[in-house]
Amino acid sequence: MENFKQILTRHWGFSDFRPLQLEIIQSVASGKDTLGLMPTGGGKSITFQVYSLSQKGICIVITPLIALMRDQVENLNKRGIKALAIHSGMSSFEIKITLDNAVWGDYKFLYISPERLNSERFKERLAQMDVNLVTIDEAHCISQWGYDFRPSYINIIQIKEILPDAKFLALTATATLKVADDIQEKLAFKEKNILKVSFQRENLKYLVRHVENKLGYLLQALKKVSGSGIIYVRSRRGTREISDELRTNKISADFYHAGLSSRVRNKKQDQWQTGKTRIIVATNAFGMGIDKPDVRFVIHVDSPDSLEAYFQEAGRAGRDGKKAAAVLLFNNTDKTKLKKHVVVTFPEIPSIKRIYQALCNHLQIAEGFGKSQIFEFNLQNFSQAFKFQQAMVYNSLKILQREGYLEYTAEVDSPSRIYFTVSRDDLYKFQVANSNLDSFIKLILRSYTGLFTGYVYIDEELLAKRASLESDQVYNFLKHLRKSKIIDYVPRNQKPFIYFNKERIKIERLKISKENYDTRKLEFLNRINSVINYATNSTTCRSQILLKYFGETGSNRCGQCDVCTSMEKLEISTFEFDRISNLVKKILDTPCTYEQLLFKLKGNQEKMRQVVKWLLDNKKIVYRIDNKLEWMGEG
Repeated sequence: MENFKQILTRHWGFSDFRPLQLEIIQSVASGKDTLGLMPTGGGKSITFQVYSLSQKGICIVITPLIALMRDQVENLNKRGIKALAIHSGMSSFEIKITLDNAVWGDYKFLYISPERLNSERFKERLAQMDVNLVTIDEAHCISQWGYDFRPSYINIIQIKEILPDAKFLALTATATLKVADDIQEKLAFKEKNILKVSFQRENLKYLVRHVENKLGYLLQALKKVSGSGIIYVRSRRGTREISDELRTNKISADFYHAGLSSRVRNKKQDQWQTGKTRIIVATNAFGMGIDKPDVRFVIHVDSPDSLEAYFQEAGRAGRDGKKAAAVLLFNNTDKTKLKKHVVVTFPEIPSIKRIYQALCNHLQIAEGFGKSQIFEFNLQNFSQAFKFQQAMVYNSLKILQREGYLEYTAEVDSPSRIYFTVSRDDLYKFQVANSNLDSFIKLILRSYTGLFTGYVYIDEELLAKRASLESDQVYNFLKHLRKSKIIDYVPRNQKPFIYFNKERIKIERLKISKENYDTRKLEFLNRINSVINYATNSTTCRSQILLKYFGETGSNRCGQCDVCTSMEKLEISTFEFDRISNLVKKILDTPCTYEQLLFKLKGNQEKMRQVVKWLLDNKKIVYRIDNKLEWMGEG
């Protein structure tokens, strides 16, 4: 049996592990349930992939991200490692074939969405599998205190009833101490076992720039700095607008969002990763699974909803260990938008129920029907037809998804795939009888492997090019083979869809846990406030704020963020600044004039004036209309 390092080198070409990878692998190998907290870019997937390859049997990987699921399966298959995936965009026949292969086909990895655990068919087949490890990716989703709680994750514990000896490896890049404890409790760890590295990034400079004209700031800043970067914005339209403006000003840039086809996204990503494009302007759909070490800056034009999301996205800068910057552009409008976002993200429960009823009517689903069915769904058309706000519909669907009623997949680009449903002997007979299709069938067999054991992704345009045919001719050949029952052919689908986990129920029976709803809303508000406090703070080191948020206390000031550099100009120690600042705050419990404040401040008057001036400049204290000073604090 190869050792772990040999497996790493043979399949990935790396000579050594990154920090914490080997420790996690060894922890799992010793039989312990393990929670691995690894920062973005830390190489989480290597931990379970290397371990599973060292053992007999298959690794079950639970992840909510269909795109990441497909990417990892594709990458593993390219390395000669047999991997499968089951997700909500697949037909029941595809799922049956995939499960058969997972049981009998000597595959090493099966990726599934957490909702799959509700399927009796899956549970029956799972009991037949030789499972060497259960990996829970994005493990923070199991905790109601996590920033992306998904109730379907709660069902993961059912695996231990089916496979009592199964080892669990939970992985996440972002978890507070509270969330980490909750993950281990929900997964019934035999004993607490957290392995983590510090979230501190000494090479990464955190900056907040308070600017009204964000585009103007970008144009100035990007001409002064060099290197590759990512600019994050909230809207798809914003990605294109900013990218166009940068190119107009001779700055190499392109845009990226989930609404683009996978072919276009892959091309844009490749151009950026190879340095042909300097800057990518993207929504938060960009970044998962990307390993570009030489990103010199990440700029957020719009504020994310949580410090978890910000830390993860900002952490894509400087993975090579060299100096890099994470910049958040912020103003009072952003503060207002973030507060409003709480209301938009959590529609009232009666509104959610109305949308559920309208949705079922729109899709023509009768009560008691619809379970396990997939429906194409156009969010914009539905919203217009029923006169709902589009954002309210989207967030209502997300809440219904969290409650387990349905799955809404907005960003879908499911490639074409085929599966030969006949034996090789029967295929040969068909080729002899249909000589016009013989060369095309041979081309398919030369181009792809595994066609007789499971569904294989294909590219019709590539086949057309190799066969010197028009694309329409390839489509017609594939349809003819499907009609002749030689293959099952699933054409590419780019349309959003809804998958019903349960049959339609009467509206009065639709339960949305008010406790879960209220708890989630309060947690969301707290996370929004954490972002606002981070952005408006001007006295505490930004790195210290982030580290404290993730449970790391007692860290030193970073000495390089905008707060630290501003404080250094005062030539006053941190201790002295905090002492004077707290004294000012206490005195200004009762507003007073500037002269009265200085009189009440005992000690070195020059130091006092410097701190008061700094507090005024940074709007921690302000003049009222009666010319008295009052404390404004962090907001």
